[in-house]
Amino acid sequence: MSEDLGPLRAPIDADLTLPQAVTGSVTLIIPTFNEAGNIAELLRRLGDALPDPADLPCEVLFVDDSTDDTPALIEKSAADHPFPVSVLHRETADGGLGGAVVEGVKRADTDWIVVMDADLQHPPHLVPELVGEGVRTGADLVVASRYISGGSRAGLAGSYRIAVSRAATWLTKGLFPRALRGISDPMSGFFAMRRSVVTAEALKPLGYKILLELAVRCRPGKVAEVPFVFQDRYAGESKSTAREGMRFLAHLASLRSAAPLARMIGFGLIGLSGFAPNLAALWLLTRAGMHYLPAEIVANQAGVLWNFLLIETLLFRDRRRHRHWADRVGRFALLANADLLLRIPLIAVFVAELGMEVLPATALALVTTFVLRFAATEALVYLPRHNRS
Repeated sequence: MSEDLGPLRAPIDADLTLPQAVTGSVTLIIPTFNEAGNIAELLRRLGDALPDPADLPCEVLFVDDSTDDTPALIEKSAADHPFPVSVLHRETADGGLGGAVVEGVKRADTDWIVVMDADLQHPPHLVPELVGEGVRTGADLVVASRYISGGSRAGLAGSYRIAVSRAATWLTKGLFPRALRGISDPMSGFFAMRRSVVTAEALKPLGYKILLELAVRCRPGKVAEVPFVFQDRYAGESKSTAREGMRFLAHLASLRSAAPLARMIGFGLIGLSGFAPNLAALWLLTRAGMHYLPAEIVANQAGVLWNFLLIETLLFRDRRRHRHWADRVGRFALLANADLLLRIPLIAVFVAELGMEVLPATALALVTTFVLRFAATEALVYLPRHNRS
């Protein structure tokens, strides 16, 4: 359950107009996790960047997953802020920082949404520039980029983080060339987007790379970019850890496998990778003295378990809650082993009834049972018990 502490100041008239033909209202969504040391300075700089509410009808929404006193400090620091400030504290941090942004999007009813971090690595004075660029160019999405002229990744600490950031950028642009066309910095967490193009229900974030999620699932029409210099963190520690890196890779796999054909290809590749643990287990069991026939059966279960773990993590992460894990394991193992029982009779039918040679018959049986197992896995393991669609 989440607790909404509500607006800490009176709402601002949403009909106010922006200077330089920039019109519309803005919800500034700031996800936070133990950012107590940054809150006062962040709100102070936002107040300096947007000194008059008439310049930008804006409301600030913190979506907080903290275990420290960040929510209390937001309330205290908001007392003198010229914009309405709200905080939504989540007791369960579903989806990480990306999930926090989605919760904020669901509550936003303004023309524009701006997303930024609380650690001041994203300069607050660029908030009106992002919205202004969107209005001026007619863009649906405006990204603050470190990788265009005038931008810099100076705030990334050390060559290792720079290399990781660059590699992640190349990887994502290689996997999603069409969805990320025109976005030089898909790893940016600082951007503005028209609320009308965001379908919150379609978003299934994992970790903190919410721009990638929005760009791939919502497919905004026109994209613009504004350069920015990535700043040093004001206070606290970076949330970029090895665990977040693994969540990022799982997120990429989930996005890439969203289409049925892509899921089927991923299913097949994972199945091929299962030969390694299968053969390794067979070697160990026969070396230990087990007869090769029961060893084949036991070793096959090692491949089944390997495939199950990868499929759970990479292909069907968002469907795991539909059934208990033990139910999913049992169904998956049953289907995987039934595949062996079905393949031999199929080969016999292809040879005896269709007059096929053994090798082509075996290949056709492998393809047939693979397609059937993929369809059965989706239908019997990972679709919900009720309200299937």
